[in-house]
Amino acid sequence: MLCRRADVHPDICGPTLSESGICVHKFCLFFANGLYEHTVLQRIVLRFPLDAIRSTIEEAEQKHCFVCGEKGASIYCAETGCERSFHLPCATEGECVTHFFGSHRSFCCEHRPQQTVEAEPEQDTTCVICLEPVGDKKSYHTMVCPLCTQAWFHRSCIQ
Repeated sequence: MLCRRADVHPDICGPTLSESGICVHKFCLFFANGLYEHTVLQRIVLRFPLDAIRSTIEEAEQKHCFVCGEKGASIYCAETGCERSFHLPCATEGECVTHFFGSHRSFCCEHRPQQTVEAEPEQDTTCVICLEPVGDKKSYHTMVCPLCTQAWFHRSCIQ
């Protein structure tokens, strides 16, 4: 009900959770505007209050994703004053950044944090995770280890 995509891969949006007629992806809950702040840690499982989820779904119905143009964009750019919102599955296509740690902040393509490391991959450099080529330059889709500047990754692999 947050990203409006039932068929999205669980690696992108997490497993589907369903309760009291509400069906959402776990990661969509983490990134939905302000919803993470309402979580309650019960043992090892994060619980989201149903009234907060319903409110977030209603609010998202008024927002259009700046990437796909569809309604239901529940993720807002964390940059103060930015009004862009998007769906979690649209984040990669829109070159947005979502932090899967801390307060689970998200940023649109204009305000996303970028690596400050001055490095370019050497010819035939491969991702240390999937072992596929990373390309010939640093980009949104590639990242480099800031300490050694030799280990390169695809953003999708490291995420």
